[in-house]
Amino acid sequence: MDEALLRSLTPGVLGILVRRGADFAAAEDAVQDALVEAVRVWPEDPPRDAKGWLVTVAWRRFLDATRADTARRRREDLVEEEPAAGPASAVDDTLRLYFLCAHPSLTPSSAVALTLRAVGGLTTRQIARAYLVPEATMAQRISRAKRTVSGVRFDRPGDVATVLRVLYLVFNEGYSGDVDLAAEAIRLTRQLAARVDHPEVAGLLALMLLHHARRAARTGPDGSLVPLAEQDRSRWDTASIAEGVAILQAALARDRLGEFQAQAAVAALHADAPSAEDTDWVQIVEWYDELVRLTDNPVVRLNRAVAVGEADGPRAGLTALAALDDSLPRHTAAAAYLHERDGNLATAARLYAEAAHKAPDLAERDHLTRQAARLNARLDR
Repeated sequence: MDEALLRSLTPGVLGILVRRGADFAAAEDAVQDALVEAVRVWPEDPPRDAKGWLVTVAWRRFLDATRADTARRRREDLVEEEPAAGPASAVDDTLRLYFLCAHPSLTPSSAVALTLRAVGGLTTRQIARAYLVPEATMAQRISRAKRTVSGVRFDRPGDVATVLRVLYLVFNEGYSGDVDLAAEAIRLTRQLAARVDHPEVAGLLALMLLHHARRAARTGPDGSLVPLAEQDRSRWDTASIAEGVAILQAALARDRLGEFQAQAAVAALHADAPSAEDTDWVQIVEWYDELVRLTDNPVVRLNRAVAVGEADGPRAGLTALAALDDSLPRHTAAAAYLHERDGNLATAARLYAEAAHKAPDLAERDHLTRQAARLNARLDR
């Protein structure tokens, strides 16, 4: 079973059902039913036209549900609209669906969660991790969002800012998680930048390109994580870096600074440094100060504390870190790194081991475990 194929086809199938008149919540349920049926049937009997098969099955599931809830006249109208057999439409509805999911009746956080689940192909667990909330909490949020839009016709596009937030989270999950969605997020953001003249759209595209440019160097041959300071910079994609920097410079010149432009500026400073030692940490701290002003995000404050440790010394970084909630993701790992730089190897080793137990995925857990082992070996000499 090709799960990547199913994930790539889902937005198009969902878009076709919505265009035919299905309300979003019912269409999403029908598509999920069709995906389950595909997992059951395709290994033994793969279809010639995968998308057409999914459209047919999803539409029939939608009709089955509709028959139980609507009047006879409406039911007959829907049956008459069932498409003839043949290839499914090749129209790419994905970006349109992102806008429709940013529905005015939903809060931004609910709209983002619903879009990530229904269109982005992320699981509830992955969305919960992106939002730093328990999986049960996110499941309830998505269920409430679906109830809110149940029966609502998605015919009004939503807010660009909400769509940007969704694309940002999809890219982050694709870049660092266990589902590869980064390239798709870049593709959709390019589409959005071609349609919407806004510096934050350009800022997000620049940010994605600059991060994606480092992807080949982020892991070793054995799949282990390679920290930014240790990456082989010759493996970075210089064309993507140049494009990202040019897009960012044009956006910043408009003097309408936003969160994504500031994040891209940090990424550009890392990309511009020929080596880790040449990184302009003082300027990076200044950009993090702008991000704190724009977002007051605790994760931004955590990253700023690490940057302060690089610019002003590890003790200054530890002081900044001490002001933050130690339950923040990667707080313990940041403390371990700063203690190591301050020469306190025993404390750093203990904290690396503790951080490994809290790591969100296996690759990060293995990396932190190796860091702890490395320091313990030095202490045993």
